[in-house]
Amino acid sequence: MVVVVAVVVVVVVVVVVVVVVVVVVVVVVVVVVVVVAVAVVVIVVVVVVVVVVVVVVVVVVVVVVAVGMVVVVAVVVVVVVVVVVVVVVVVVVVVVVVVVVVVVVLLLLLVVKVVVVVLTFTI
Repeated sequence: MVVVVAVVVVVVVVVVVVVVVVVVVVVVVVVVVVVVAVAVVVIVVVVVVVVVVVVVVVVVVVVVVAVGMVVVVAVVVVVVVVVVVVVVVVVVVVVVVVVVVVVVVLLLLLVVKVVVVVLTFTI
């Protein structure tokens, strides 16, 4: 009878450990996919912003050369400053998201470690 109970306890503990490990692996994979997706979106946004800035600067330079207006130069400066601020904000947001994701993954790994240690000492 004692052997049967011991075997049942060991089987239950092994099943629980396997389930916890599978859940953590799935969560880590999902988090990695989300981080990669966010990084791709940020790269696309930055590339689009850079292309738009280059096009605007070229058009403004052509207009300035053709017309010679000081107001156009001021508008270009304002547009470039706004674009730079937007790019900086996007980069900061991405860095914050990546840091949060890394912290969450590390916390999940810590939880798994604690569960495995507790289950190991329980057996």
